[in-house]
Amino acid sequence: MNALQAVELKAFVPARDFALSKRFYADLGFTQRSEGGGVAYFCVNDSAFLLQDFYEQTLAENLVMHLLVTDVQAWRAHVDAQDLAGRYGSRITPVTAQPWGITEFVVIDPCGVCWHIGQNTPGFEPVGRLP
Repeated sequence: MNALQAVELKAFVPARDFALSKRFYADLGFTQRSEGGGVAYFCVNDSAFLLQDFYEQTLAENLVMHLLVTDVQAWRAHVDAQDLAGRYGSRITPVTAQPWGITEFVVIDPCGVCWHIGQNTPGFEPVGRLP
């Protein structure tokens, strides 16, 4: 048995306006589970990240997160119903089947963090992937 075990991997996501970003992520579909010391823990099912009350423009505008979901159309409908573009100024792309086997859309958060939200494309035949 390998002695090296992991429980969870989370990224720290910056926020220019911490309160605004907490509202945005709750509206996006995440649940805030805790907060302390300028860090808020957000999750949906077993996927999580840490929102930090810290902003560095270069970091924020170059950070890309990927959320793999079971139904990308349901997530996109939720984003539209929440009017994230109107309420937060978020840029949101159409749902697109990518050549790497993910059908996704992109949401840009209030400080520039890019989120790819997508599902595995049904019927996609991977080429060159390791087993």
